[in-house]
Amino acid sequence: MQANGFWLAGATVLLLITAVPTVSRGLTVPDTVTLNTQSKLYQPFDFSHAKHIKFTNECSYCHHHTTGTLVQDTNCIRCHRNSSETKIVSCKGCHLVDPFSAAAIKERDPKSYHHDTPGLKAAMHRACINCHEKVSGPTGCQDCHQRTKAGDAFYNAGEFTPKDKAAKGGHGGH
Repeated sequence: MQANGFWLAGATVLLLITAVPTVSRGLTVPDTVTLNTQSKLYQPFDFSHAKHIKFTNECSYCHHHTTGTLVQDTNCIRCHRNSSETKIVSCKGCHLVDPFSAAAIKERDPKSYHHDTPGLKAAMHRACINCHEKVSGPTGCQDCHQRTKAGDAFYNAGEFTPKDKAAKGGHGGH
């Protein structure tokens, strides 16, 4: 009978811990974060934490492996079964802007499993677009960030659209 009481108390504590918003657990969550600051083709944009927190209070949907949620990926569990929270929760803390640069390859630990960690752009797009598809959110490139003049030139769009040919497929020149 006493074991049932301990189990119930433990389950209640766990429920309370997971129900308490992240802010009250000691993490400071900024209302907005400027993303895409490294891009030359698209403008940076402000990501609203406040708006996204309204949809879910579970930070690990975006900040996987960093906010105390148990690791569920079978490849990750092999090494991170008992991993605790990390202090770095930003995407760029683990995902490199250019994972295939000479500098990044030179710094790799040959004993590390993380050779296949996606780059920053891929990780963010995969997380954002997968979620947006589930909740019917925006999924187009310019739905979240506008192209720069260099981006228009690269994609033959805007003032750089070839005058003698109409764009095919409705993709605005790309």
